[in-house]
Amino acid sequence: MSEHVTIEDNDRIRVIRMNRPERKNALTIAMYTRMADALREADADPNIRCTVLAGTDDTFTAGNDLGDFVSNPPTDETSPVFQFLLALIDAKKPVVCAVEGLAIGIGTTLLLHCDLSYAGAGARFKLPFVDLGAVPEAGSSLLLPSIMGTARAAELLMLCPFFDAARAESLGLLTRAVPAGEAFPTAMDAARTLATKAPAALQRTRALLHQHDPKLRERLALEARWFADCLKGPEFQEAVTAFNERRPADFSRF
Repeated sequence: MSEHVTIEDNDRIRVIRMNRPERKNALTIAMYTRMADALREADADPNIRCTVLAGTDDTFTAGNDLGDFVSNPPTDETSPVFQFLLALIDAKKPVVCAVEGLAIGIGTTLLLHCDLSYAGAGARFKLPFVDLGAVPEAGSSLLLPSIMGTARAAELLMLCPFFDAARAESLGLLTRAVPAGEAFPTAMDAARTLATKAPAALQRTRALLHQHDPKLRERLALEARWFADCLKGPEFQEAVTAFNERRPADFSRF
């Protein structure tokens, strides 16, 4: 159980909120475990029709807590981070996402597995895996090229730029960019509408929409193995050291 994830059920909607504002909602192993459990519990609860994922008012998530990550590195698909991803991918009921502020790493890739996603104008996205000496996760190395083409996916995954909500919408990562501060109200409006729909038809529609190529599972497993290998390597160690020393990572010697 993690005190940094809050769960609220109301009007047939489950809201899962990352709530660690003092660390920009950086994700710990305990937070991943709680969110995975919350998603699975929502699927099992007949009173829940839809789930909303959100952060705090000004931050979605800064990605993984590096200190926790180094102490508890994921080793394979059984690790909490990948269990969270599998719970999200396998969710039977619609998942709506509300993004304000930073959405780093998994804060961006999880959008690939949500049904509706809204981001405030001040949102900033980044896929920093290569900058951390790691590889992409969440099936993003397969899904991003299918959504936006290989060239644009390569830009995001190799150059690792920050990009805003308007760009995220144009690339197909968002349902819609909305004014700053409006992501959560917009997501809740959508969730309330979804909660009134025929539940079996809605769940089957989600299943059809997410009937990805069988290669997705294979890619998730491959990403997990390569990600775990990267965490043992010198490039990741340099990235962590540079982060702790508040300096750019220097990969020139590798």
